[in-house]
Amino acid sequence: MALIARIETFTVPLPALRPFAISGGRVDPVRVLVKVTADDGSAGWGEATPIPAWTYETTESIVSSIEGYLAPAALGRPLWDLDGLVRLFDRTLNRGYSIGMPLARAAIDVACHDALARSRGLSLGELWGQRRRDTIELAWIVTGPGSVEEGLAAGYRHFKVKVGLPGQDPFTTVRAVRQAAPEAVVWVDANQAFTADAALRLARRLEELDVAVFEQPVPANDLAGLRRLREASPVTIAVDESLRHPTDLATFVSMNAVDVVVAKVQRVGGLTLALRQLHLAEACGLAVWGSGLTESDIGLAASLHLFAAFGLGTPVDLNGRQFLASPYASGLAVEGPVAHVPAGPGLGIEVDEEWIRRAARVGP
Repeated sequence: MALIARIETFTVPLPALRPFAISGGRVDPVRVLVKVTADDGSAGWGEATPIPAWTYETTESIVSSIEGYLAPAALGRPLWDLDGLVRLFDRTLNRGYSIGMPLARAAIDVACHDALARSRGLSLGELWGQRRRDTIELAWIVTGPGSVEEGLAAGYRHFKVKVGLPGQDPFTTVRAVRQAAPEAVVWVDANQAFTADAALRLARRLEELDVAVFEQPVPANDLAGLRRLREASPVTIAVDESLRHPTDLATFVSMNAVDVVVAKVQRVGGLTLALRQLHLAEACGLAVWGSGLTESDIGLAASLHLFAAFGLGTPVDLNGRQFLASPYASGLAVEGPVAHVPAGPGLGIEVDEEWIRRAARVGP
C-alpha cells in the first residue's frame, strides 16, 4: 500500500499572453504547483491559482498552508484514501464561513488523484468509472474592446463576458458581444460585483440580449439576495463563489435558491469534493456549467476530466490558454475551442519537472 512520502510546492511565474482582470482586480500569472510523491515512487501534480481579487487565498497563504499544515498532516497517509484526506484537512484547517483554504487543498487533492491513477495505469475517468464525453467545448473570455472579434477569428463560437469592471458599462459590453456573435451562447459573470437590486436591474436589461446565464452577481454570502434574484430575474442565475463545499449546495437546494451550479475544481478544495458536489447537483436535477480559475495545463487537465465525467455539453470557461502559457507541460490537445479529454494515465499530461524547478522562485 503506497503512502504519501513527500509534498513539494513550487511558486512559478508563467509567461503571460495578455492581461486579465475580473471585477475585483487583476489576475496574476503566478501559480503554485504541487508535487506529491508516494513511498513506492508514484508521483502526481496539482495546481493552485492565487487570485486575491477572487478569494482570500494569496500565494503566500497557499504555500504556508501547504508547507506548514496540510503537508505535515498528509505525510504517511495512504495514497488511495482520498476521502480520508478530505476529512483530515477539515480538521487541520477548519472552515470559516464554508471551507478552509480550498485552493491549497485542491492542489494536493489533484496531485494525489494524479499519482494514484498513474500508479494504476488509469486515466482519472477510468479511476472514477465515469467519463461521458471525449471533448469539451471552450468559451472565449471577453476582456475588453476587440476581444470578441479575436475569439471569433480563433474559431470560438461562444463567449463569457466579465462585467462589473471599473469604468465599464456592463450592458453596453454585453450588447457589443451579442451584436458581434448573434448565434453564440453568451454567459455573463459579475464575480460578486453588484448588490441584489443593481443585479436585478441589469438582469432585466440583459433579457433582451438573450443571455444564457448571469453568474454570481452578488456577494457569495448573500443567500437572501441570490434567492430573491432567482425568483425575480428574467435571466437564469448561476451560482459560483457561494458554493465552496457540497454542504453549501445542500443549503441552497433546501432554500430553493439555485437552478444552475457552476462546477470549479479549486473552489471546492479539489476533485474529491467537486465530484460529491456534482453528484448532488445531478441528483437534484440542477443544470451544471463548467468554469476554472485561469489555470495552466495541470488545472486545465483536471477540470476536463471532471467535466467529461458529467458530460457537460455547454461551453465551459477554462480560459488558461487564452491568458498564459504552460511551458512545463505537454500532451494536452486543444484545437481552437475544442479541448480533448486526456486519455493517458493520471491527468494524462507530461510534466517537465526540471523546467519547474528552474523557473520556481525562492519563497512565495
